[in-house]
Amino acid sequence: MKQKSVFVCTECGNKSPKWMGKCTMCGSWNTMEEEIMTPEPPSKGGGISLAPAAVPKKIKDIDSSCEIRTSTGMSEFDRVLGGGLVKGSFVLVGGDPGIGKSTILLQICRHLGKSASILYVSGEESPNQIKLRAERLNITTENLKIYSETNMNYIKNAIASENPDIIIVDSVQTMVNPEIGSSPGNVSQIKDVTSSFMRIAKDNGISVFLVGHVTKDGAIAGPKILEHMVDTVLYFEGERQQSYRILRAVKNRFGSTNEIGVFEMESDGLHQVPNPSEALLSGRPDKNAGSCIVCSMEGTRPVLAEIQALVSPTNFGNPRRMTQGPDLNRVLMLLAVMEKQSGLHISSYDAYVNIVGGFRVSETASDLGIIMALASSFRSTPLDKGLVAIGEVGLTGETRSVSFLDVRISEAEKMGFTTCVIPYNSSKKLRRFDKIEVVPVRHIRDAINKFL
Repeated sequence: MKQKSVFVCTECGNKSPKWMGKCTMCGSWNTMEEEIMTPEPPSKGGGISLAPAAVPKKIKDIDSSCEIRTSTGMSEFDRVLGGGLVKGSFVLVGGDPGIGKSTILLQICRHLGKSASILYVSGEESPNQIKLRAERLNITTENLKIYSETNMNYIKNAIASENPDIIIVDSVQTMVNPEIGSSPGNVSQIKDVTSSFMRIAKDNGISVFLVGHVTKDGAIAGPKILEHMVDTVLYFEGERQQSYRILRAVKNRFGSTNEIGVFEMESDGLHQVPNPSEALLSGRPDKNAGSCIVCSMEGTRPVLAEIQALVSPTNFGNPRRMTQGPDLNRVLMLLAVMEKQSGLHISSYDAYVNIVGGFRVSETASDLGIIMALASSFRSTPLDKGLVAIGEVGLTGETRSVSFLDVRISEAEKMGFTTCVIPYNSSKKLRRFDKIEVVPVRHIRDAINKFL
């Protein structure tokens, strides 16, 4: 059968009959790669084929009580999965190199191996390398088998002969179907390999973990359809130079999204951090200007984090703005609001904003805390150590209400904070707190003038 050449974008999967420097679909540069496509023979019946067993069912006749969950032995990992590992689920784990993806998947084998058979398919490491890591992590289960292979035909045969309960694939970009004439990690290879493992998981009730590489932008390498095909997408966040790691669920068909699990990397593997707020606030200085505490909701969990800001006169014509943790565009907007609405002439100053511990905050409830930290550094006046700031800030400088305010204030009260600054509109709906003073403010000027 005649083969033809097609160019496929490695970012979005867009196809083109000729090479282009810029993808017309996603706008990425130099991502078009040539692939040899073999057209499939036309199927009978107008190109549509239905399996004989595919019979439509009434929704009332479908049994929804068959969802079986198994604990991984790590409560933080169970939280991110939505309460445990679901039988037949398809989970994708992504993150930077060396962040701990392979380590945590090998660690959960210690508990899962007590009642389930596990097949660890490695396309990057030899069995000896995995054995050395398992010894370091003190994993001695007999139900864990290592299979170092990248050919999907051999892997399918091994799965059929071993019939495992759980499969771990490290990594999906190294697996290859020899029947497809393209290199490993290509768009066609990733789509075919992922589709094969999805059919294995759903047809046989086998839970499958896929390890995925990420691009320099932090996204899973390969087409976006990879994330659409799986049931759960987990991202490992954090800096390799720091000990804390955050496992975040950005998609979960069996639980809530944006749930996080916090771990600490030590010499013998990843250890759970049951109280992230206490860990992120440890070592906080007493009287330093430019520090403010915020409370972020990560799924159903409130997490207290320290915002640090440094405002200093610039030596250049254009001041620098840098962030580590908050969104840069959001911080630039808040700096403009401060310049216009609070009377703080900060436009000729460099501004740096950081969240301690490598934590990332994307929700707008941290706006008021960021502004308070910037104003504290600008005026060289430290905030009270027992102060927490929660609230969204509009373009006119007004404070806006946020969700789950009761839960956030309760977390701050539990951690020993004495004052909580909140939007004025939210104060009427709050319950009474005994150990923390709730201070409502209408405008950022009110908060800055009152506490600085």
